[in-house]
Amino acid sequence: MNTSGSTEPGGEGAPSDRGSASSPVNVPNALSVLRLLGVPLFLWLLLVQHSDAWALVVLMVSGFTDWLDGKLARLLNQQTRLGELLDPAADRLYMIAIPIAFGVREILPWWVIGLVIGREVILAGTVPLLRSRGLTALPTLYLGKAATMALMYALPMLLAGTFDNALGAVMHPLGWAFLLWGLGMYWWTLVLYWCQTVLVVRRLPRVR
Repeated sequence: MNTSGSTEPGGEGAPSDRGSASSPVNVPNALSVLRLLGVPLFLWLLLVQHSDAWALVVLMVSGFTDWLDGKLARLLNQQTRLGELLDPAADRLYMIAIPIAFGVREILPWWVIGLVIGREVILAGTVPLLRSRGLTALPTLYLGKAATMALMYALPMLLAGTFDNALGAVMHPLGWAFLLWGLGMYWWTLVLYWCQTVLVVRRLPRVR
């Protein structure tokens, strides 16, 4: 789960055209792989075992490792092409898997899940248009980073909000506040990215 980077088209997690001399076998990439492996573990804990507390731990560990792998990659100069692919892959997988799992457990209504996943599907439509103009990504919108961060905080809060204790009573309204705030920014950035894509298509010639 990404609390410092982004799943946006031009975010830090988007693959760039610059390679790296660093070996793909390093600590930051290992942490990204660990996050990917956390997805089936989270689903098993939440949907099969109904072990919500341990599922919450997995989400929290995922968020920490996502922050840590980016910091270590920059600190140790271990930014690699593989890492640029693994990080957004893990983020998108979490952004699809977690809402669906929450829908199955009736933690979230399906209309909210449709808004989250539908936005990802619609945003994916910009990719072939950009590539037809020789681009791989749009410039980063920091509002998109804020939206992703808000949603990534909201999901663990909503899971904790199902607990029948004082923590649950506090986390439930906080989770919904972060969720609605994040969804609003999430869809507004979708409009902005599509506007940028239309401008790119109009102003740049098609490449072969």
